[in-house]
Amino acid sequence: MKISSRFSVAVHMLSLLYIGKDLVFTSEVIASSVNTNPVVIRRVTGMLKKAGLVSVNAGCGGANLLKPIENITLLDVYKAVEVVKEGQLFKIHEDSDSTCAVGSKIHFVLE
Repeated sequence: MKISSRFSVAVHMLSLLYIGKDLVFTSEVIASSVNTNPVVIRRVTGMLKKAGLVSVNAGCGGANLLKPIENITLLDVYKAVEVVKEGQLFKIHEDSDSTCAVGSKIHFVLE
């Protein structure tokens, strides 16, 4: 399974917002850094906002981090942009060999 590019775009955006916390980063400015369309940036920004990671300045544009960067995990970012339901991040295979030392225990360990 591949993680979509939204994840790397979101990490890029959050990094920009952190290092340039005193600057105004519009979707056009961020899009230039990411080398994508501003619409993509606005879409990802909306996802990050819904997850409580950023705020958006209406009118003048720009976004700000809502949490200290050290309190934002990559899992937080992944959940924000990949629309993963709780408990659905990893699918555990179910047909392990019950006579195998690993196969008989792996399901329990992974849960």
